[in-house]
Amino acid sequence: MTSATDSDPRTSPLVRAARREPVPHTPVWFMRQAGRSLPEYKQVREGIAMLDSCMRPDLVTEITLQPVRRHGVDAAIFFSDIVVPLKAIGVDLDIVAGVGPVIAEPVRTRADLDRIPEMTPEHVPFIAEAVRLLVAELGATPLIGFAGAPFTLASYLVEGGPSKNHEHTKALMHGDPELWNALCARLAQISGTFLRVQAEAGASVVQLFDSWVGALQRTDYVDLVLPHSRAALAAVEDLDVPRIHFGVGTGELLPLMGSAGADVVGVDYRVELSDAIERLGPQYAVQGNLDPALLFAPWEVLAKRIEQIVAAGQSASGHIFNLGHGVLPTTDPTVLTRVVEHVHAVSARS
Repeated sequence: MTSATDSDPRTSPLVRAARREPVPHTPVWFMRQAGRSLPEYKQVREGIAMLDSCMRPDLVTEITLQPVRRHGVDAAIFFSDIVVPLKAIGVDLDIVAGVGPVIAEPVRTRADLDRIPEMTPEHVPFIAEAVRLLVAELGATPLIGFAGAPFTLASYLVEGGPSKNHEHTKALMHGDPELWNALCARLAQISGTFLRVQAEAGASVVQLFDSWVGALQRTDYVDLVLPHSRAALAAVEDLDVPRIHFGVGTGELLPLMGSAGADVVGVDYRVELSDAIERLGPQYAVQGNLDPALLFAPWEVLAKRIEQIVAAGQSASGHIFNLGHGVLPTTDPTVLTRVVEHVHAVSARS
């Protein structure tokens, strides 16, 4: 007989690991598991623009469920994009294939900032509806909600799109810190509201993505970014949801990212997991950190690396197995399924 706790996502292995509680096996999910590597995703998305697909609860539900059905992962990640809340509040932007988010009018002045309103739940009713549909379908499998962190969203807005050097962003940060902080405070409110809408609708965990923050040195992060990331995560502080904080190229920032209000700190593939655990200490669980490129290696090589990461994770107070960045589009989905099975097998507690 299945007990009530067995069907509660809050007692699932992933949520327990995030809370640094004992687990029957190392839980696993993949960033970007819902999407571009799956043929069934390409089929349902055919002829539908990315942003449109993110605003259709029926499509969001189907796409989010696809990798759970296929791979047997321990969590679903809500199918969306970090710029969806910006689109929802009226920012003129599009996601261009092969490029990424493109902003029609970059934000570089106070007048530009004044065009960006605060977010309310009424801006994103389709998000709450999709989460409710998903929670009903997922049962005991937790749903992870997410949002983009203020720095990364600000970088897109200031640059007008993706940037390798973030020159306009850094020029604004240092040249007009008052405007920079006002922009990031607005974005923290937007991201925090977006997280809260998902959590209140039933998401069991939330993750804050700071994809570009590894471009900064520590002092700039502390002075000009950390307070805003902390504000975004604080928006769900009173709710019963663990918080994951992930960035790319953030080896030097890991303890600071934890101090922003994380229960779990995501580790990208550039840092040895054991080193990250040592830097973070026992007060945080960790997530990561298989190099997505190794999914293309021979299975014997891949299996060995999986085992090394699982073993390293045993020294953390909690470990969620994941990639050190997102699933690459040309990844063979059968390999992802095999990774899940192997992580579960080598980490199972008797």
